[in-house]
Amino acid sequence: MRRWKPSARLLRLGLLLYPPLVGAGIRVKRISADFREIDVQMKRRWWNVNYVGTHYGGSLYSMTDPFYMLMLLHNLGRDYTVWDKAASIRFRRPGKGTVRAQFRLTPELLDELRAQLRRQEKIEPVFVVEVVDDAGEVVARVEKVIHIRNKEVRPADG
Repeated sequence: MRRWKPSARLLRLGLLLYPPLVGAGIRVKRISADFREIDVQMKRRWWNVNYVGTHYGGSLYSMTDPFYMLMLLHNLGRDYTVWDKAASIRFRRPGKGTVRAQFRLTPELLDELRAQLRRQEKIEPVFVVEVVDDAGEVVARVEKVIHIRNKEVRPADG
């Protein structure tokens, strides 16, 4: 059965209304038509700051949570299973004001992932995204491990 996939515009609208993102004050500013670029931002609000008045760490992580998985689902297609597997976040400096994150997939990276998946049943690449402030300073660095499995390839007996 073919799974329906929304357009970039419709997905962006859905994410603008998605309660976990709305509750953290996270806005998806842009999704490219080919799903290879996503830009998000979060303004500092009374509901997304911690005790000392800087961005709450959970909200900083939430800015990075679903996006690489969504991008890979759209770009690799239905022959692959894609899941978030693990993540780590390292806070570099206090987040004040508006913070942003950019997610990018290059055609070369997608080709390399497909090539690996022709040789292996599954892979778990690591994607890195930095959350930056208005001055371009890194507030947090997030590493996302994404599990990707080729539904067609099965390991050889042996």
